[in-house]
Amino acid sequence: MPSKESWPGHRAHRSAVRNSKREGRQPDLLIAALGMKLGTQKSSVTIWQPLKLFAYSQLTSLVRRATLKENEHVPKYEKIHNFKVHTFRGPHWCEYCANFMWGLIAQGVKCADCGLNVHKQCSKMVPNDCKPDLKHVKKVYSCDLTTLVKAHFTKRPMVVDMCIREIESRGLNSEGLYRVSGFSDLIEDVKMAFDRDGEKADISVNMYEDINIITGALKLYFRDLPIPLITYDAYPKFIESAKTTDPDEQLEILHEALKLLPPAHCETLRYLMAHLKRVTLHEKENLMSAENLGIVFGPTLMRAPELDAMAALNDIRYQRLVVEMLIKNEDILF
Repeated sequence: MPSKESWPGHRAHRSAVRNSKREGRQPDLLIAALGMKLGTQKSSVTIWQPLKLFAYSQLTSLVRRATLKENEHVPKYEKIHNFKVHTFRGPHWCEYCANFMWGLIAQGVKCADCGLNVHKQCSKMVPNDCKPDLKHVKKVYSCDLTTLVKAHFTKRPMVVDMCIREIESRGLNSEGLYRVSGFSDLIEDVKMAFDRDGEKADISVNMYEDINIITGALKLYFRDLPIPLITYDAYPKFIESAKTTDPDEQLEILHEALKLLPPAHCETLRYLMAHLKRVTLHEKENLMSAENLGIVFGPTLMRAPELDAMAALNDIRYQRLVVEMLIKNEDILF
């Protein structure tokens, strides 16, 4: 029998033995889980060893991917500079060519989002590497979507994330969700709160009990975008998909249309459509089908580019169909 003094060492030894046995059994347990029987002969081990290692690496990879947080890696969205003609006070040098800016007024251009100062002719050669700075981006609403997400280092505008979280936490069963309008003055209050406080804005039930205030603020954000969520460049392709009668061809055209969207726009649209799909799962309570949501969000997410009034009016029904198709096929398209 071991002495009292040697007992801790003995216990540590037993623990190490158990661990070594457990580690030795892990590959065999993996094989058993995969429905394989490992033979006792050396040849059998040689045959199964590469397959064991491959299966183990694949399982490890899946586990690693599953544990990554959604917002851990922010995509690198490319953005062009937002140059405006500017009059500089005092001597100024071009940050692209390093030459002096001559003149008394309008000597060059300045990026309204990142503050880059260059000659007007140099601005045509500057790469699309604008890195917006919060000291220049002073508002949330009416701000370019890509500019906002790059300035805040997020995948999507915080307005979209915060409003959707609030709506899903307490409003999915609300009758007429997104169709019923909230009090306009309170919606304007939410807008001002986001512009003033950004992600610290309080939109909780303590501040706005009526969920229609939050849905109204979300819709207003999309309406106020200088470039719509479904951009002017991609608009014709989306409308083409709605005019197509063959369902398979519709999906193919929609898939091509999504490729035309800037990455930040596409990611925001994906997140919004996934949310609207969840809204339709509560249709019995909120009475909002994909068709009803299409009627609400069609003109909110899409605007006809420089078309006459009659053509824009005719497009409204196709805008509704586009959003309806995006909601119904969200799991396929994104």
